[in-house]
Amino acid sequence: MPIISGEDYMNRINKLKSDIWIEGKRIEGKISEHKAFKGVMKSQAALYDLQHTKSIEDIMTYDSPSSGEKVGTSYLIPKTKEDLLKRRKMIQEWAKVNGGLMGRSPDYMNTILASFAASVDLLKGEKNCFPENLLSFYEYARENDLSFTHTFINPQVNRGKFYFEDDEEDEIITAQVVEKNKDGIIIKGARLLATQGGITDEILVFSTVGADEAHSYAFSIPSNTKGLRFICRESFVYKDSEFDHPLSSRFEEMDTVIVFNDVLVPWDRVFYYDNPRITGKFFTESLFFPLTLHQIVARQVTKTEFVLGIVQSLVDTINIGEYQHVQDKVSEIILARETMKAFLIASEHQAKQDVNGTMVPDLNTLYAAINTFPKIYPRFSEIIQSLGASGLVSIPTEKDFKSEIKGELDLYLRAATKKAEDRVKLFRLAWDLSMSAFGTRQTLYERFFFGDPIRLSQSLYMNYKKDKYVENVHRFLNMES
Repeated sequence: MPIISGEDYMNRINKLKSDIWIEGKRIEGKISEHKAFKGVMKSQAALYDLQHTKSIEDIMTYDSPSSGEKVGTSYLIPKTKEDLLKRRKMIQEWAKVNGGLMGRSPDYMNTILASFAASVDLLKGEKNCFPENLLSFYEYARENDLSFTHTFINPQVNRGKFYFEDDEEDEIITAQVVEKNKDGIIIKGARLLATQGGITDEILVFSTVGADEAHSYAFSIPSNTKGLRFICRESFVYKDSEFDHPLSSRFEEMDTVIVFNDVLVPWDRVFYYDNPRITGKFFTESLFFPLTLHQIVARQVTKTEFVLGIVQSLVDTINIGEYQHVQDKVSEIILARETMKAFLIASEHQAKQDVNGTMVPDLNTLYAAINTFPKIYPRFSEIIQSLGASGLVSIPTEKDFKSEIKGELDLYLRAATKKAEDRVKLFRLAWDLSMSAFGTRQTLYERFFFGDPIRLSQSLYMNYKKDKYVENVHRFLNMES
């Protein structure tokens, strides 16, 4: 099957009937009709439909090297700088549809899978590694336009430096390999934090650095695999009304805990297991960081542009653009947008081919970007709140404007440049981004999107080559190095 449509996506997920629990009940029937999921699934379907838009088909798709069919650009392993630019344009076309608010739109995980497939040589000849499985699955996913959730995080039982789970004394908490047989490996335990859990074709699971043998594995399985359960947090979709909740009603990506109740992973779906050294090596030496960060930063640029548009709309609506403090605040967002855009373009300009011919964006500039955005995004909410002020509280609902009090609302809530209903619609958008449960989750999400901010800065410090700058100073002072 070539690129799928939105309807194809919805039908596939509905047919899975995965084991999904929310508020103490298992979801029955079509998940695309469930209040917590129908908005985001509809929005995700719109992304797949966009792949069929003739005017941008050359951006959204490319010809499969195996079938010749049109496949999604998010699966493209870039070989040239033009390929990188094409990937960025495609990512941002999708991001524009949702204002960059869907951090786990399909291009994110498709990029991760492509980065692993491009790094498959790291697995060749290694113990308990199956590079042929990874390549085969990448091609299968590409040719069938699969969607993915994933989980990289262990449960937060004890975050102390020297805590290790003792399986002899405690029940198994962190998902691990408990058995191997002729059919595959058996996984038992839990993992966090699968965003979009239950509304994708597959779940991709990779251990991270520091895992022991039992916790060292990589595989992908269908979301309806026997024994696999998704436990949802409370939904932030409080109303279907796009007027009252313009963002959460459409883009609320559910976060789930994944429970593996003796889940069988068939051997042809296992990429590696029982190999801690490869677990660490595959993250640090593969193309996971550069290609995935390129996707993330491309989306974050679009998200910043969406925020800028909201903030300037507020300024225009209530006519506060003449004040210097307002101009200063809006300029902060402009600076953020230009900074992130500069990082992105620099990473592409300085890209180099690796030994396998993959065009790899510059990692230093992408690391600088991913260290910057978690610091500046929370400021966006502060700016919206300070400029919106009481207007973010004076936000009657859609039903109010359809009631007998509409005349009073039209009179007292009108703005300098907009009628009352349009003014409230805009301010509800700003409120949903900066003050609602959905909006505050967005802030937390960006704070920790690619890991703990301190660890990210530590990684930048440790990996950034600083020697030549130190030598310049020593030379300036006529000091010996």
